[in-house]
Amino acid sequence: MGREEDLVTLLRDRLRLHEGTASRRLAGALTDLAQTGAITAGTRLPSERDLAQAVGLSRGTVAAAFNALCEEGLCERRHGSGTYVLGVPTFGGLLQGGAVLADLSTSVVPDPSHLAVPPLDAAALMRAPSGHGYDAMGDSRLRAVLAALDGGPHREILVTSGAQQGIDLAARVLLRPGDRVLVGDPAYGGALSVFRRAGAHAVPVDLAVPDAVRDALARHRPAAVYALPVDNPTGRLADLRHVAELAAAADVPLVEDRTLAPVVFDGARSPEPLALAHPHGTVTVGSLSKVLWGGLRVGWLTASEPLLARLLEAKLDADLATSAVSQRLAADLLDGDPVTPWLAELARRRDHFTAALSARLPSWTWSRPEGGLSVWARLPGADTDRFAAAAREHGVAVAPGSLFSPDGRHRDRLRLSFALPPALLDQAVAALARAWEQTGH
Repeated sequence: MGREEDLVTLLRDRLRLHEGTASRRLAGALTDLAQTGAITAGTRLPSERDLAQAVGLSRGTVAAAFNALCEEGLCERRHGSGTYVLGVPTFGGLLQGGAVLADLSTSVVPDPSHLAVPPLDAAALMRAPSGHGYDAMGDSRLRAVLAALDGGPHREILVTSGAQQGIDLAARVLLRPGDRVLVGDPAYGGALSVFRRAGAHAVPVDLAVPDAVRDALARHRPAAVYALPVDNPTGRLADLRHVAELAAAADVPLVEDRTLAPVVFDGARSPEPLALAHPHGTVTVGSLSKVLWGGLRVGWLTASEPLLARLLEAKLDADLATSAVSQRLAADLLDGDPVTPWLAELARRRDHFTAALSARLPSWTWSRPEGGLSVWARLPGADTDRFAAAAREHGVAVAPGSLFSPDGRHRDRLRLSFALPPALLDQAVAALARAWEQTGH
């Protein structure tokens, strides 16, 4: 099978996952394939006539889809040559691309300097209950500590290599190609990438509105709902108990991502775990990357016993076990209660960063985040996919809003982490202001 035949086969499969006009569905399918790497930058798309015949659409529909992709900066027409795919932002791509002055693109503890590292005994770090370290469920001491942090109903803890692996394991267990997943709008880009690679279609819904959730459950009959009580990227706190209750009534599994649940400011309390309202159908995802350090790669899952058994099986298929050394170090670090002082420092960095943004970029707007590590900023009249490239030229990495949408929306938004030290945040804002001015704003 040739390359164009492969592309047509993939497009036919993806077209059914999108809604809207035929041209919008085709544009969405092509965007999906670019974001998953199925078609790469520099790929020449089939001609409008050939593609129309292959997928059973009119030539005008294909032309409209190509035009939309060109307007969005995902493709370009080359006179006499055809339509070509340009570089498309991907969530995984935030962690690639070389050194920058300041990385505001990743919502994670930037370094472990805030931690009071206890005296370390290398031999003790390498002790594991099994001896060989392949303890599938995780280190027993760490699991006891994490059970107290989880805050949900008493359930077994499965330690994972970060929250991203936890979301991936939940997708492997709950989803099949063609399934639909209800997500917030915007939604965490890492989860959207996982669902996309699983062949599932993420359906954006305003999860804060009970009627919208109820209607979406009835209309789309999803295989799962993905929810965050502390939203990423917006930093909003949300009481989503109705989501759990409605999912339970519809017998739909719920994946609650509580990665940011401990990261709340100004005396706020984290919303209660949704597993309390949907105990038998909720997979809860947690992580230490927002309160200790992302480099530890320690997260966890909790679920009812039948679900957890399936998650454990998927975990064994994936990597057999999470690093025993990372787990024992994480348990030692948690003994020193590093979370409270870090949250106080993070709140100071949030206020410092937003003050600097207001002073240097007064046309940008945002809502003060109640939790999390990022500001969700609106840039008037900007295409943030393009602005992200301009910002990188000035030494600052940022996350464009399209990465947080199943269908490429929010192209006037940026997610900007405020977790870096204040001096570096000042340099980053100054560089963003220069990039903003250079791009004609």
